Amino acid sequence: MAENSVRSEDVLGQKWDRCLADTSIKTVTGAAVGIVFSVLFFKKRPWPVTLLAGIGFGMGYSNCQHDFQTPYIKHGKLVKDTDDSSGS
Repeated sequence: MAENSVRSEDVLGQKWDRCLADTSIKTVTGAAVGIVFSVLFFKKRPWPVTLLAGIGFGMGYSNCQHDFQTPYIKHGKLVKDTDDSSGS
């Protein structure tokens, strides 16, 4: 009997890792852009930071939902087919 080398717990762990990393990067980037906008354009008011951090968090959350609801998508590298079937 052939064993599957990838366990379902590992796949779920990889999805959680991707989700947490993606959400944290988007949230921190949104907050950083919000800080820049707050300092340059909005007289150091806090709402641009909150708004853009929330938008980043929402984007990350949406990506996580999509990742968990599509279980058959494989994440990896795109490999081009090198089959030379040009008829020569």
